[in-house]
Amino acid sequence: MNNLMTLVIATSNPGKTAEIRDMLQNFPVNIKNLADFGPIPPVAEDGETFDDNAYKKASFVSKILGLPALADDSGLVVDALGGAPGVYSARYAGENATDQQRYTKLLTEMKGKTNRKAAFECVLSIAVPPGPALTYEASCEGVIAEAPAGEGGFGYDPVFYYPPLEKTFGQLTREEKSRVSHRGKALQELRQEFDKVLTWIEQHMPVQERHGCQHEQH
Repeated sequence: MNNLMTLVIATSNPGKTAEIRDMLQNFPVNIKNLADFGPIPPVAEDGETFDDNAYKKASFVSKILGLPALADDSGLVVDALGGAPGVYSARYAGENATDQQRYTKLLTEMKGKTNRKAAFECVLSIAVPPGPALTYEASCEGVIAEAPAGEGGFGYDPVFYYPPLEKTFGQLTREEKSRVSHRGKALQELRQEFDKVLTWIEQHMPVQERHGCQHEQH
């Protein structure tokens, strides 16, 4: 009998899933993401904060699948744009825009601006089907580059320049990025407490937690 706890990452993004899997690889937990399940309805990410959206996603996925779920909501907060794109980071250039279209729009908005300070912010939420959740948050400060650099990462990584390493996030290895990024730092905090988190999940899961079979699929 496989007694690993299943934790569902509330994303289909392979880059994000790989980062989280790396971080939690030494724990007795089976990491899945939404691509491992049948289609589930999308969550309206209409919260006003990263915290709202992270909890909404984690709680929704957890209730639908009957498993503990981890969601992150993260985004780029740019000083000179009054905190934009913020919670709209993923939809900044329209609903189905590519990463390149998003950061190109950002660079256009930043033309001629001398204050290029920005921060990536991340909130992680771990929810169980009955509703309770744990929250972890972290941020990483940098500046918006004048032009994209690097092929790594995803999202706004190629235009987010991180002065201590003198590189954009797009130029960092996954290991480097995991050490310093907003999500990396939030995940490190989670990893340090993950034994406690697993205990918390066990205490809050409905008694009949089932392994393997998916019941009540709508």
